[in-house]
Amino acid sequence: MELQEEIEATGRELAAAFPAAARHPMRALDEKAMELTSQDAELRAAVFRFVDVVPACRGVDDLARHLSAFLDEVPDRPPPIQAALRMADSRAGRVALGTAAAAGVKHMAHRFIVGETPREVAGLLRNLWRRGIGTSVDLLGEATVTAAEADRYAERCARALDELSSVQGSWPARPILERDSSGPLPRANLSVKVSALTPLLRPDAPERGQRDAAARLRVLLRRAHELDAHLHIDMESLDSRDAVLDLVLELLSEAEFSQGPSAGLVLQAYLRDSPGQLDRVLEWARATPRGSPLTVRLVKGAYWDHEVIEARQHGWPAPVFEDKAACDRNFEALARTLLDARPVVRVAIASHNLRSVAHALVWHRRSGHDDADVEFQVLRGLGDDLQDALASRGLRVRTYCPVGDLVAGMAYLVRRLLENTANESFLAQQGQGAPLEELLAAP
Repeated sequence: MELQEEIEATGRELAAAFPAAARHPMRALDEKAMELTSQDAELRAAVFRFVDVVPACRGVDDLARHLSAFLDEVPDRPPPIQAALRMADSRAGRVALGTAAAAGVKHMAHRFIVGETPREVAGLLRNLWRRGIGTSVDLLGEATVTAAEADRYAERCARALDELSSVQGSWPARPILERDSSGPLPRANLSVKVSALTPLLRPDAPERGQRDAAARLRVLLRRAHELDAHLHIDMESLDSRDAVLDLVLELLSEAEFSQGPSAGLVLQAYLRDSPGQLDRVLEWARATPRGSPLTVRLVKGAYWDHEVIEARQHGWPAPVFEDKAACDRNFEALARTLLDARPVVRVAIASHNLRSVAHALVWHRRSGHDDADVEFQVLRGLGDDLQDALASRGLRVRTYCPVGDLVAGMAYLVRRLLENTANESFLAQQGQGAPLEELLAAP
């Protein structure tokens, strides 16, 4: 069978395993709202600007005034927007509008942000595990500006490792989530951001920030090793990418960490130079044998708008693919390279695009590897249906679960909303009824 035929057959098999269409009414309302914003760029911008300022608002009246001001800039206003603007004309209307807006943002945030602390979400993580779904907990926290903030973030991470290891010890056995051909896979899995481990990470002087972050990251690596936990280091915007990659590879090269812990990093396929970055990572992995192979999480990327706007401001060429098909083709090429490189690395395919997932699964199976030797990852709130479909087929799937308070999570929430409402996104196309043949076509 030709590769494309296999991809289409595998994609159809996964699509058939998606849960029944009936969903909670609030989920349907979320999707209707996202569909509305995906069709109107001005409305989408107004909504995201509002979400971003919610933490700074001083009450429901203030919320209503900000929301109405943003919506007033939208030229084509559907009836719900017109009604909201009319409500803002009176004190009682603003109270009702502000109250509804606050509840809506909180509800939307909890679709993506699972709770405030790892201990608080232990029940959710346990239920996912029982359904055959692993998790990676991400402690929300954007770039820090003081050493005290970096210390607090590092302490939160260390405490999270302790709490995750404690609660997960009593969970039932799930062989697909606990071992592959390279050996055991830790149950506890934590994702961290280097930009939150130091206030000194600067593109023009990375060494100082690297030294500062290294002290805190070493402590976390040691603790993860002691607890037999996995520590994953996220990549963020391009201006910190090289500094973070240098730091991670340097620390994991130290003799102290040659046998552990299980650790990983992220490769962003929307960056034009990502093939060169992957070559460097694989060269390092081949030259640096470890007790637990480095895990590479392959993603499309979540900072597209930031990278494009910054490049335009400076008159630089965009460092990201500006055409979705080009990004998808690069993702598939990187996936093939990663899958062919095993067992030098462990591979995690992180995508909600059915075509991208089906392509990776077909290439993996063609290589003759056992299904346990590849992991698929999704974001909580975006990939729930795909997560269930993959788990139902006996595949290893891990859900990325952000944890933290609403204020710290606002930047994260806006990025997720951007991803979910992008006109060219797979999720948007799927929600608008695009035929499966079109969704599974080669990019």
